[in-house]
Amino acid sequence: MGIEIERKFLVIANDYRTSGNGVRYRQGYLSTAKERVVRVRTVGQQAFLTIKGINVGAVRPEFEYEIPRQDAEQILENICEKPILDKIRYRVKHSGFIWEVDEFLGDNAGLVIAEIELADENQSFIKPDWVGAEVTGDPRYFNSNLIKNPYKSWNIK
Repeated sequence: MGIEIERKFLVIANDYRTSGNGVRYRQGYLSTAKERVVRVRTVGQQAFLTIKGINVGAVRPEFEYEIPRQDAEQILENICEKPILDKIRYRVKHSGFIWEVDEFLGDNAGLVIAEIELADENQSFIKPDWVGAEVTGDPRYFNSNLIKNPYKSWNIK
């Protein structure tokens, strides 16, 4: 069984952009039940089907399979819940780790989240200066919830 151990943080500065160009991701959801999330994602010319189990802290089971890009496009357009999530992802090296920074587009524009994958839930790491508050346990920031409750609808001042 695959396991994902991931922590999420808000991004407070755009210094991460010095790592180069980001890659556009489009993803849609076939299931967003808290017990299981099933998504289809395009990344450049590749596409993936991903199945994730329920979170226990920062840990959850994850299975990912590459699928034909044309199949993914048809699934995104014809089967997935709407809207489709759209974002630009940057991969940034910092202190021995790869941070993935997502700049959301469309109804989630203005939201920028950094994620780090760990080998152990309690593994220590050094946060970059551009990383702010942790939001790992806040379901508002789950990608699967951003299609139901997009960032533009949040009452944040």
